[in-house]
Amino acid sequence: MDQYCILGRIGEGAHGIVFKAKHVETGEIVALKKVALRRLEDGIPNQALREIKALQEMEDNQYVVQLKAVFPHGAGFVLAFEFMLSDLAEVVRHAQRPLAQAQVKSYLQMLLKGVAFCHANNIVHRDLKPANLLISASGQLKIADFGLARVFSPDSSRLYTHQVATRAVGCIMGELLNGSPLFPGENDIEQLCYVLRILGTPNPQVWPELTELPDYNKISFKEQAPVPLEEVLPDASPQALDLLGQFLLYPPRQRIAASKLPCLPIHLSCRFLNV
Repeated sequence: MDQYCILGRIGEGAHGIVFKAKHVETGEIVALKKVALRRLEDGIPNQALREIKALQEMEDNQYVVQLKAVFPHGAGFVLAFEFMLSDLAEVVRHAQRPLAQAQVKSYLQMLLKGVAFCHANNIVHRDLKPANLLISASGQLKIADFGLARVFSPDSSRLYTHQVATRAVGCIMGELLNGSPLFPGENDIEQLCYVLRILGTPNPQVWPELTELPDYNKISFKEQAPVPLEEVLPDASPQALDLLGQFLLYPPRQRIAASKLPCLPIHLSCRFLNV
């Protein structure tokens, strides 16, 4: 830590406190995440290890936050990241009204490029939400907080836990267009109710793999028809609603992939993104 001068505290996460700091020799401004070990025999927390591994697996990319260094400190260690001024949650929170379409396009393009890069490197983030999308002083968006990330193989039969909270790209796009979350549930059941109220109640005809889900049939919901997205977001353009509809699909394999968007130049979704 001697090579850094602490300038202030940025915030606190599940596994550490984040500080703004300046490198004494170079003058570079960075964000330092200090992770304390509760007991030395417990070793480094799994989430911190996942974040380090995920970021080290990938080459530098303009849409993923850069991990500059990892070094021990006291009874713990420190992760040094490039410094980012804000995050997308703060941008949405302080906006006087829902973001302009040009802003939504810009942030969504950067997010999709970052997600496509992660997936191309066999990294699944699993915790995408506005608070984990950092924004630089110039308006550059970068994906951060890889504490729940996993290295995966598309051909692997390995099972992953379903107990992971994330809003994903479609929900983030909806929040940008709406100015607030589309599905603002405070717990699992309330969250499901919000989703079903807008997207309708799924069934095996719409989603064949539905019956294979771990908690299928543990709870039942009344049948509801989907609400047209133009009624949910009346101020959004037809192109934006077309793309949003391709994200907000129950069957994961039917959702449009981030890497596919540049390959669809005639589609309405690409007219929205100008790709």
